[in-house]
Amino acid sequence: MANASVTAAVTSSGIFGISRMRQHQAVPTMIMCSSTDKGAEELSRLVNTGCKLVGCGSAVPSLRVSNNDLAKFLDTNDEWISVRTGIRNRRVLSGEENLTDLAIEAAQKALEMAEVHPEDVDLILMCSSTGDDRFGSAPVIQKALGCKNNPLAFDITAACSGFLLGLFSASCYIKAGAFKNVLVVGADAVSRFVDWTDRGSCILFGDAAGAVLVQACDIGEDGLFGFDLHSDGDGKRHLISTFKENETDDASSKNHSVTSFPPKVSSYSYLQMNGREIFKFAVRVVPQSIEAALEKAGLAGSNNFDWLLLHQANQRIIDGVATRLEVPSERVISNVENYGNTSAASIPLALDEAVRGGKVQPGHVIAAAGFGAGLTWASAIFRWR
Repeated sequence: MANASVTAAVTSSGIFGISRMRQHQAVPTMIMCSSTDKGAEELSRLVNTGCKLVGCGSAVPSLRVSNNDLAKFLDTNDEWISVRTGIRNRRVLSGEENLTDLAIEAAQKALEMAEVHPEDVDLILMCSSTGDDRFGSAPVIQKALGCKNNPLAFDITAACSGFLLGLFSASCYIKAGAFKNVLVVGADAVSRFVDWTDRGSCILFGDAAGAVLVQACDIGEDGLFGFDLHSDGDGKRHLISTFKENETDDASSKNHSVTSFPPKVSSYSYLQMNGREIFKFAVRVVPQSIEAALEKAGLAGSNNFDWLLLHQANQRIIDGVATRLEVPSERVISNVENYGNTSAASIPLALDEAVRGGKVQPGHVIAAAGFGAGLTWASAIFRWR
């Protein structure tokens, strides 16, 4: 019974990001509870395992669509869009490009930066709600990278919060002692699901992929400090793309006595969004979530992190959250102007640009938050390298 309690305590400390001081204080008690040498070794290993981000990468489609391009077929203009959203350009999949290829490119760049060989990857998490395959694309990424040891690979669907839920999952797997190198990919092609005649929604979205390599390390080097995760199904109606049957009769259903079988050809509706409600939701819950994650990390206060990195949904949301947290604009990472809302890709894409551009340096602490469909929202406090 003692060992079971200790294991639960170890898992809890890894998941919820208690402060480093508390982790060290807990170690002697946990080791003393073990009744065997083997158990003591296992508990010591679990307690002393941390994880950190050691590589990142991103990829975007070749087609750039500007506000002026949209104005050619929508009743809008550059000023109308940029003032309301901060967006001037977005990238959109076209021709033979596909989302999986973007995800593979981003993953390869993350592995190269981390100097980790594909054969050493233990787990791949593909965070996407708009994948090329309804049954998931993570195994395809695994094959394309050349992971010959057949590591586990699966998809996570949580829309704009997806990447941070993937990051949280990676930390859990590593801190539980199961894996050493976990690749977290955020990739979405929302352009496939927007109504390009609706200027209220289509102007917001673009396509992209971003990835990070999360690696096991000694607890003294632990770089994932705290998480805060939530969902509220009551708000689902504000941002949704629902399953529907086509209204026209399918030929295969004719001459059957049961008219509802076989099912009609089906698809998903265009993305439907109540922008006003999503804005109110984001500026209310995101500051609270970040403050909760900071408290769990033992870093309460906006002066205890270097950068604020939010899901790139809308510059007005980013500015509103930063104001509530009292974070000056020079400490806010934003690239929404160039890419729009890329859903699960937005945080790793912005992180990768900030790292490769020299803005984010090793040792910098980042407060990140994602929010969107579900409704879901999540925050993470982590250190870069």
